[in-house]
Amino acid sequence: MLLFLILVAYMAALNRDQALPWAIAALLSATLITGVSWPHWLVKRLSVTRSGPQRAGEGDTVTFHVEVENHGWLPRFMVELVDRLPFVGAADGTASQGEKMLGVAAYVPGGGKRRFDVPLLCEKRGFYRLGPVGLASSFPLGLAEARQSRQDGVQTLTIYPEVFPIVALPLRGAPSQIHRGGFLLPEGAGAAEFSGLREYRRGDNPRHVHWPTTARRNELMVKEFEPLASACLYIALDLALGANLGKGKHATLEYAVRIAASVAKYACANSIPTRLIGQGARPLYLPAGTGDQHYRAMLDELAVVDADGATPYARVLENVALDCQPGETVLVFLSHPEAQSAPTLQALALLQARDAHLLAVDFDRASFLSSSKPTAASPLASGSLLELGAHCLPVRCGDDLVTLFNQ
Repeated sequence: MLLFLILVAYMAALNRDQALPWAIAALLSATLITGVSWPHWLVKRLSVTRSGPQRAGEGDTVTFHVEVENHGWLPRFMVELVDRLPFVGAADGTASQGEKMLGVAAYVPGGGKRRFDVPLLCEKRGFYRLGPVGLASSFPLGLAEARQSRQDGVQTLTIYPEVFPIVALPLRGAPSQIHRGGFLLPEGAGAAEFSGLREYRRGDNPRHVHWPTTARRNELMVKEFEPLASACLYIALDLALGANLGKGKHATLEYAVRIAASVAKYACANSIPTRLIGQGARPLYLPAGTGDQHYRAMLDELAVVDADGATPYARVLENVALDCQPGETVLVFLSHPEAQSAPTLQALALLQARDAHLLAVDFDRASFLSSSKPTAASPLASGSLLELGAHCLPVRCGDDLVTLFNQ
């Protein structure tokens, strides 16, 4: 439109021997030149840096520190700061690879700096590449926009999965893990042997009172036992592409990762040897370990896993059956299509034949595909898992995992 007006003004000036049309045409030409060139001058000799944490937890709010520096001697006005932040909007599956405006530096004095903080919510776990952070301006007329990018500042951000508290898990003992784990098994979960006598404490089983010693010392003495079987845990993720249902944070894989991370935290805190396996585009396997360092290693893996594999879950479970110890608890996640139920059941039966204890999280596929919550049970949860002696936890989209695992 402005070019059209300039053309009209010059046509009018050529046809009239007057100064005013020439002045109008010159004014419009100057406006066009200013509107196009000034934004480039505004971002020239400016630099911007962004700093902030490289790790955060899902649901946390992180703060990025942004600094704009003017290396020229003239002030700059109305400069936008833009950045590529792919974790923004990831919770509902609408994460964009485009740029997000961090803010506007209304005035940067010559040779001066402007600093400000930008709080952002970590919506979904994952490994994200940030940037480049840049500058943009279309001031004063909005006729053109000038941009420049900078690679300075934090370039990656790892968001760890959200973890919820677990009070207890239905574990069983593995005799091969004798003396390797510090987790005291529940009554009936494994054998034990006599290790000595001690004074009676409130809550001790009266059947463990050693009466001859009690009579001789005239104080209650009880027998103390040492477990012969210690608990151990094997977490098997389903990373096949067709097994992941839902979008964003409300997908079966995200639920599975949150459950796996929470179970891993409980296990490592109780000195339960824990392993992790999955078959995506990149094979995942962490050998058994305990403690904070092992838990951090598991979190690093769980933060970046994705449903990008082509290996059926049944084959993953078959590998687990060949590798697991008798009595070991295997945590499985069932979200595959009904057509794959038969081979998966066969793999679960193989685990049961290996004397593994099954802890099955059975996802309701329909609830993750729509907002409705059907009451019908899935084919596996309807009885086949119970026949295998599995402890089954049905999970629907929107369920409170804290209540589900602690009821």
